[in-house]
Amino acid sequence: MTMFYSIRHLTRFRYKTPVSESLMELRMHPRTEGGQRCLTFQLFVEPRTRVYEYRDYLGNSVHHFDVPGHHRELKIVAEALVESEPMAELPNGLEPSAWDDLDAQAAAGDYREMLMPSQFASPSEALFSLIEPLGIRRRDDPLRFLRELNSAIYDWFEYVPKATRVDSPIDHAIEARKGVCQDFAHIMTALARHVRIPCRYVSGYVYPRSEYHDRSPEGATHAWVEALLPGLGWVGFDPTNNLIAAERHIRTAIGRDYADVPPTKGIFKGDSLSQLTVSVRVAPSDAPPPLEEVPAPPEDWQAAIAAADEADRVLQQQQQQQQ
Repeated sequence: MTMFYSIRHLTRFRYKTPVSESLMELRMHPRTEGGQRCLTFQLFVEPRTRVYEYRDYLGNSVHHFDVPGHHRELKIVAEALVESEPMAELPNGLEPSAWDDLDAQAAAGDYREMLMPSQFASPSEALFSLIEPLGIRRRDDPLRFLRELNSAIYDWFEYVPKATRVDSPIDHAIEARKGVCQDFAHIMTALARHVRIPCRYVSGYVYPRSEYHDRSPEGATHAWVEALLPGLGWVGFDPTNNLIAAERHIRTAIGRDYADVPPTKGIFKGDSLSQLTVSVRVAPSDAPPPLEEVPAPPEDWQAAIAAADEADRVLQQQQQQQQ
C-alpha cells in the first residue's frame, strides 16, 4: 500500500555570544526517485534570509544561505510530504554467477567512487579485525552475503546513543563494539567495498514502529547503506535495525559517506561556542494535499522551539533508561 509521510526537521544553533555571519548548506530535501516521491517541501530560516538551491553531482538537492547580520540563534525548519510505494519483495538470494555479473556491471558503469575508500569508510587495522569473525569474503552470492553482513553488524554491535561523535572514525565504534546508525552504515560500507561490492551511504529518516523493535530512536535523522546488485539495482540495507530498507525509509541524500551528505554544514564569523539542537518528527499522513495547497511558515517560532526542547528532554530520559 502506498504511504504518505509528513516530515518536520527542526534545527537550532545557539551561540554563547553574538556571531556576525553564518554560511550554511543543507541537505534535507527528500529525493524523488524509484518508489519515493517528494510532493511538497518548504524551508524556513530565522533570521530571515534568501535561500538558494542547486543539485550536487549525485543528484542531491542542496539549499544554501548566508545570514550576514549579528545573531545569537539560527533556526531552520524543513517540512516535507513524501509518497512512498511498497518495494518489490527481494529474493532470498541470487545465482552464484551473480558475483561475475556484479564485476561486469561495476566495470561497465561509473561506480569507482562507491568502490574506493572514503573519509569515514576506510580500511584500518580495526576494520580488518572484523573480517574473520564476520566472515567477510566472497561466498554464496552478493545478496545472501549482504543479508548476512547486515545481521552480523546488528548482532556484533550495541546501539548506544552518543557513544561516538559525528566526526569519529569507525575504529572507535569497532573497538568499543557500540555506536550509532552512522557508525554501522560506515562499517558496512567499508566491508562491502572490501569484497568489491559498490556501496553508498544514505542519509534520511525512518518512520519508527515499535512492533519492529527498531533500535534507532524517534526524533532523529537516520543512516543506512545501498549496495549495487545485478538485476536489482541499488538495494538498501539498514544494519542498525537489521532491515532491508523499504517504504518506511525516506531518503534525503546519497554519498560516499557522511562527509558528502550532512544535513547541515556551515561556518560562522565570531569567537563563540555553539550548541546544536535537532528535533525530527516523521508521521504517516492519510493523503497528499491538493496541488494548490502550500504549507505556511510556522507562525509561532517559540512554540516550535519549545516542542523541540520537549522532544529532546523525552529522548534524553529514554537514553538514560536504556543505559
